[in-house]
Amino acid sequence: MSAPPPEAAPDGAAAAESGTFRSPGGNTVRTVVPSGTAKGGSAQASADASNLELYIQGDARTARSISFRVNLYQGARVAHEVVIAWGDGTTHTATVTGGEILYDVRHTYPRPGEYTVTVTATDTVNGVQAVNRLPFTTPGSFFAPHAPTRLLDTRAGIGASRAKVGAYTPVRLKIAGNAQVPAGVTAVVLNVTATNATAGGHVSVYPSGRERPKTSNVNYTAGQTVPNQVIVPVGKDGYIELYNGGWNAVDLIADVTGYFDRAAADGYTSVNPVRFVDTREGLGAARGQIAGQGTVGVQITGRSGIPAGATAVALNVTVTDPKQAGHLTVFPSGQAAPSTSSLNFTSGQTVANSVIVPVGADGKISVRNGAWAGTDVIIDVVGYYGAGSKAAFATWRLGLPPEGGPFRHIDTRGLPPNNWPCLAGGYYALHLNSGNRYDLPIEAHVTNLTVTTTTGPGHLSVAPDPNSAHAYQYGYAVKPPRPTTSALNWTAGKDVSNLVQAKTGPHGVIDLWNQSSREVHYIVDWFGEYDAY
Repeated sequence: MSAPPPEAAPDGAAAAESGTFRSPGGNTVRTVVPSGTAKGGSAQASADASNLELYIQGDARTARSISFRVNLYQGARVAHEVVIAWGDGTTHTATVTGGEILYDVRHTYPRPGEYTVTVTATDTVNGVQAVNRLPFTTPGSFFAPHAPTRLLDTRAGIGASRAKVGAYTPVRLKIAGNAQVPAGVTAVVLNVTATNATAGGHVSVYPSGRERPKTSNVNYTAGQTVPNQVIVPVGKDGYIELYNGGWNAVDLIADVTGYFDRAAADGYTSVNPVRFVDTREGLGAARGQIAGQGTVGVQITGRSGIPAGATAVALNVTVTDPKQAGHLTVFPSGQAAPSTSSLNFTSGQTVANSVIVPVGADGKISVRNGAWAGTDVIIDVVGYYGAGSKAAFATWRLGLPPEGGPFRHIDTRGLPPNNWPCLAGGYYALHLNSGNRYDLPIEAHVTNLTVTTTTGPGHLSVAPDPNSAHAYQYGYAVKPPRPTTSALNWTAGKDVSNLVQAKTGPHGVIDLWNQSSREVHYIVDWFGEYDAY
């Protein structure tokens, strides 16, 4: 006879954070088998006399999957037909002897959502049927594009008081129910900008109600205006917090471009980073700088495998050789330019920022130069969203604390074995493992990459690596080709960050290429993953 597992009420909120969902045996409902089914004749037992209880447990293993087990505690030592109805119209059937456990039944849902799993065990010998139910919520969510909209500007009193955010102080920002972002969203995509800084510092963005993580999203110095894209879980109260980790107060701006929700329609597909636009060469746009206050359209769908149904695209946008200070705005084609910014620049600066932007009905996006003088623009595509894509975004994964990410993956300034810089022209092979999830591959990891202790200018490229961690450990890895795209740019003495949606190689390895003539140090903060299973 199997021992009963500990009693635990199926608390959906707690279970969603721990990844384990339970419905105890006390929830079992027993009935008499329908007439004509029982085989026991006069020996048939009544449902009230049976002690059969179903202890059921589901463990989230990927963004849309569950690993399930059923304990037929105190069931008669005869064969029971067990039917698991997953709540999506499909079932699993097995034969289990009473008193034993059905282990490790796996199921992947077609899309994220909230499901009720129903387990029915039938003992036809004794004429007893037992039923227990388990609510299950997938860790993953799909994406919904949102027209770029300003949610926070402390300079103008939008979303918070009209005042700088104090040193070592957080500001709360309402997400759910704000600017048509629905209640129940799991995460939000923001472009966060720090400006009017009088000293150096950093900004950490995290869900309301959780402990502030030891990670950063934006690094700034005095006089800089620095943006960075952020994908951050939303707290249970619908808010996030933006913490100013600087010595002095700073103004903060946040523009929403999308959110993740289990009711949303669009999954994610990563691509090997590919250059779509380079105005220096006439690639994807007219050759020559985008004029001050000028706008150009960029065709996205129908190129490099981006399908016609793509609703949004993930980009890395770089400004180079601008003639004056200004900002760039990336927005859907066919719409008026919003009063938001995608990246900010100063005269002569080369600077990059990650952007997720909805695609217009004509398959294009628009790029507006908000400066009064021209600038060159480079755009690399790293992925797209659409109804035909299957990867869901999740900030929870196995091996993390119950509250999930983010966490600091590496800091090459730190302790062994990661305490060495990336040499000039070299690459750092970073293994992002799958978290004991049946060794299924990840579509892409969401990371914030920071380059620090820089002594000269350069840029960083991120690309999938064909080798495994084992190949590097035992010396048989083949050097991968040097990529021709970029993820961030830096100058001497500056700490520069950018969000990177990194497509991994077949063995979970990505390469961080130091495309400069000086060594640099890397900091990698993990914020989530796109999982197609």
